[in-house]
Amino acid sequence: MNKKNKILIITKKIWNKENFKIIPKKNFLILNKLNYKTIEKINPKIIFFIHWSKFIEKKIFENFECIQFHSTDLPFGRGGSPIQNQILMGIKNTKITAFKIGKKIDCGPFLLKRFLKLQGSAQEIYINMEKISLQMIVKISKMEKLLFKKQIGKVTTFKRRRKNHSQIKLNKINTIEKLYDYIRMLDADDYPKAFMKLYPFIAKLSNAKLINKKLKATIEFEKNSEK
Repeated sequence: MNKKNKILIITKKIWNKENFKIIPKKNFLILNKLNYKTIEKINPKIIFFIHWSKFIEKKIFENFECIQFHSTDLPFGRGGSPIQNQILMGIKNTKITAFKIGKKIDCGPFLLKRFLKLQGSAQEIYINMEKISLQMIVKISKMEKLLFKKQIGKVTTFKRRRKNHSQIKLNKINTIEKLYDYIRMLDADDYPKAFMKLYPFIAKLSNAKLINKKLKATIEFEKNSEK
């Protein structure tokens, strides 16, 4: 296989195997780890990064065409936890931006944008984002020439959310709708669930539904290990 036919997809997690059925098996390779020697051996034409928040070595993006997907309309929302930060802002619809990786985070010129709805649980949003990103990959891989455009507009930056940020503070959430958003935006596999401290327990919430202006959710109690 010549270099011009090799396309590499790097993703830390496959959210739905069905999404990947549109990817041609012949010319594509999918990895969940990033290693320069492995990439050098594969010698791909393009490396795509989906759901990837880990450090990318300078020698990788300087020696290979590297394209990442970010779930905001860049330059709006550069930085971490874009889905959660946008839901907290009350945003219902956003975009997925495919951009060229460079020295600065989320600052590279973009190649393609597609709409993304921020409805349902974080799990459902991630599955849909993955599906759309893979569709974009197929489209980009067929392009004869990649024409990148400079990001234009007001720059806003998000801070990455940590585990302690998942605590529900009812004095700051004053509507059922906001509580619903808070629970659903954290409801995904391997993600810190929304929780409340009800001493001596911690109550974790998931599967939130809004029905007739009432919130229904699954609550899981566990012993609070904090001293």
